[in-house]
Amino acid sequence: MSAKVFDSDASLDERRVIIRRDGGDVEMVELPWGLQPRERGGRPFTVVRAEGRTFPTHRCLVPASEFRHRSQGKHYSFAMASGDWFYFASIWRPATRDWPEAYAILTTVANDDVAPYHDRQMAVLRRDQRMAWLDLTIPEGDLLQPLPAGAFKVSRLREPMAQAALAF
Repeated sequence: MSAKVFDSDASLDERRVIIRRDGGDVEMVELPWGLQPRERGGRPFTVVRAEGRTFPTHRCLVPASEFRHRSQGKHYSFAMASGDWFYFASIWRPATRDWPEAYAILTTVANDDVAPYHDRQMAVLRRDQRMAWLDLTIPEGDLLQPLPAGAFKVSRLREPMAQAALAF
């Protein structure tokens, strides 16, 4: 399995591979990002605040090699300082008559590496924590914690060069 870059500015329905339990098996399926709004006509949501909540069912993982985030008009990349890839702790919901099966990513308070750019971040799990999340063997409050300072290597991404207008 390979992990790819996750861009927080991705379109609402961008499809990604998620990993979840299917009975006693683990399966990989491709689902769109974004859950159905609670109120008719409401806005779909892509992230869910984890603090103070439990997620006893419909847990899943989103593998990623890095995540990208825009802050004050600049784009940044956050990758594990170790070079390893990771997972976002996530939840999925079955399809309804009006909405396809889809997922959302849980968020936590930002760790010290992300905090200068945003006060929240997607909940990152190391690869050795993946089965604890899927199997509910460790309480959410213990797993969904910001990683220690220095866990991420932060890079500013170069902005695409704007094409110069030709003057005649």
